[in-house]
Amino acid sequence: MQPYFIPYAGYFRLFMAADVFVAFDCVQFPRRGWVHRNRLPVSSGESDWLTLPIRKCERDSRIDELAFVPDAAAALERGMRRFPALQEARRSAPKLLELVTDLGSGSVADYLCAQLAALCSLLGASRTIVRSSTLRLPADVRRQDRVIAAARALGATRYVNSPGGVELYDPKAFAANGIELKFLTPFEGPLDSILTLLLSRTVRDVAALIRSNTQFASDQPHRSESTRST
Repeated sequence: MQPYFIPYAGYFRLFMAADVFVAFDCVQFPRRGWVHRNRLPVSSGESDWLTLPIRKCERDSRIDELAFVPDAAAALERGMRRFPALQEARRSAPKLLELVTDLGSGSVADYLCAQLAALCSLLGASRTIVRSSTLRLPADVRRQDRVIAAARALGATRYVNSPGGVELYDPKAFAANGIELKFLTPFEGPLDSILTLLLSRTVRDVAALIRSNTQFASDQPHRSESTRST
């Protein structure tokens, strides 16, 4: 799975269901996706984007090539001022807010994976996180074959995917490589950023919500993340 910025609670089911989580950072950066941004409530009650301050990059840049702008910390602070919950968190949950504001000294992918690891630890779901860019996958292997190659590189016998993968992956192709393909059921919970939930509910309640939704769908007879999850 691509590493997302403070993703929704359902994303963390992949950690609950997996032994190893593969952060797919060796793929093209999706500019309209959730890697560098998320939606949080503003004063009106509606939601708006909080976006990480990243350098301009070529359209075909990979996630592991993303870098922050020189004044990223200050730019992020300015962007956060529009969100009342984040301002309140400075007083009530400063440690939680540090998961957003501590950009570290590395790349955007370093920041995202460190943030995911810290959130998983908080939720009681610490797992090994492997970045796909470290697996040296062939550049010409793409899409489903790239996922299979990552799973094989880690010796996986099961690959767990979110429900959105049902139409993307063929169970027979995975089985031919000795890998069982499993899908999680649709998430029956809020689609808000997990940061929003953790600022309004206890950690125990959020973790329980995620665990109760970590279930596998029935085997799919058609095309449909792992105990290697990517």
